[in-house]
Amino acid sequence: MSEIQQDNVIATTYRLKKTVVMVGMMGAGKTAVGRGLALRLDVPFLDSDAEIESAANMTVPEIFERDGEPFFRRKETQVISRLLDEERGILSTGGGAFLAEENRANITARGVSVWLNADLDLLWQRVRHKDTRPLLRTPDPRATLGEIYAKRVPLYALADVSVVSEPGFSIEEMVDRVIATLLAERPDVLETVDA
Repeated sequence: MSEIQQDNVIATTYRLKKTVVMVGMMGAGKTAVGRGLALRLDVPFLDSDAEIESAANMTVPEIFERDGEPFFRRKETQVISRLLDEERGILSTGGGAFLAEENRANITARGVSVWLNADLDLLWQRVRHKDTRPLLRTPDPRATLGEIYAKRVPLYALADVSVVSEPGFSIEEMVDRVIATLLAERPDVLETVDA
């Protein structure tokens, strides 16, 4: 195993063979854990929502308001397909991306989906003070989140890999958990580099 010594910390070197696509509910940590994972693996980090915002020169909530959710979902599918064709890396997707059968098929065929499985209470703690979630702009956002959660969990459960998110886990601990899960369950995606 090739190891790099930095400030008395030994870091294992990995080789990513397929793009890892982070899926799950809003607030699950797809972007934060995805960034940490990309940094640890020394691969590019991509965010489908950020790519859509850049192309449209608008925020996701603005796109939802101006063009509606169906328009946004079509653009999201196009962007995810394009990003899967680019350099291998870590791709964070919006919470609704994995609901589309076309996206699930593309991700499974050309990468690996990793569901960050956080329970409803943890998700609510993370999103309740944010106003950047267009789907939660309702009179009772907690109830709305619960409804979305109930509908989406069966589809997230179709992901190639599931990693449970625990309250109190740091981003680094979640990155460790994702790496360990990929090494154990998907050697076709991630492997340690031998010396």
